[in-house]
Amino acid sequence: MASPRPGSGRPTRRVFLLGGLGAALGVSACGRTTVTGVNDPSTSATSVDAPTTPVSTELTGNYSIADSATGTQIDVTVTGDSRTIRANGLPNHPRGSFPNAHNPHTVSAQAYEFQLPLNGTQASRATPLVLPQPFGIAINGVPFDPLAAEWYRRDPASGWTVEAISPKTNLGLDDNNAHVQPTGAYHYHGLPTAVAGQRDASRHSPLLGWAGDGFPVYAGLGYADAMDPASGITELTSSYRLRSGVRPDGPGGAYDGTYTEDFEFVAGHGVLDAANGRNGVTPEYPDGTYYYVLTDTFPFIPRQFVGTLAESFRHSGGGGRPR
Repeated sequence: MASPRPGSGRPTRRVFLLGGLGAALGVSACGRTTVTGVNDPSTSATSVDAPTTPVSTELTGNYSIADSATGTQIDVTVTGDSRTIRANGLPNHPRGSFPNAHNPHTVSAQAYEFQLPLNGTQASRATPLVLPQPFGIAINGVPFDPLAAEWYRRDPASGWTVEAISPKTNLGLDDNNAHVQPTGAYHYHGLPTAVAGQRDASRHSPLLGWAGDGFPVYAGLGYADAMDPASGITELTSSYRLRSGVRPDGPGGAYDGTYTEDFEFVAGHGVLDAANGRNGVTPEYPDGTYYYVLTDTFPFIPRQFVGTLAESFRHSGGGGRPR
């Protein structure tokens, strides 16, 4: 099957999902991630172009998702060299109870609109992710946002940044490694298991979304030979590891993963590079692309951009961050 040209003459499909997004993900005949839905009986057929039979649409092109049970709304439009994403940020899967004892905020709809490059372009050097910049956006319109505004003794100048996912930190994350900002924005600090779906060691991971520079984001299973789909499937492991010994200052104690600075990058320790990604082919990109990977271990969600961040995705300034 030929590689698709997203948005070239294909109509947008309005997909109504009655269950979790993970359950609605599938694989097309050529291995690409698809989303399948059925007509929502609670919605008038005249209000949207809703099919009366299940449809399947590849996520690299135009698509829309509306879930009447969760309130999820996302519209993705591919035009020329751009991918425009409009979403309300409500997840299309069960979420934890918010507010809770460790996260006092209530989930509310947002008004996201991002214009990302359809195909990212690698820059001469990677750009570190810094607060309050999110990393990317999932296929259901929820941001990937790994950084937490927490520091040793609540001092950003301490040199020790608290990790949202760590053995001694509880920021009220739910089963999808997500919680809520003061603005009501639900966001992922790690791999959203409901979006990634059940792991299948015989298949390439599904497409999970896009980074702010336009490159695609996947979960942790990929081809053993990055450029050969026939090479089998392997775990795409992070090349970060815990430092050995004890912290020289600040909180002291052994490096245990409580702080970002507890980790170090060691080239070749895992499969992935310092941006937690690699160049290779995927079902959606059979000609090859750079792609990022969400991992079960640090950095969980990448902390660097290898391409140029889209202007519409830039986020600077203070406030609006969860504690």
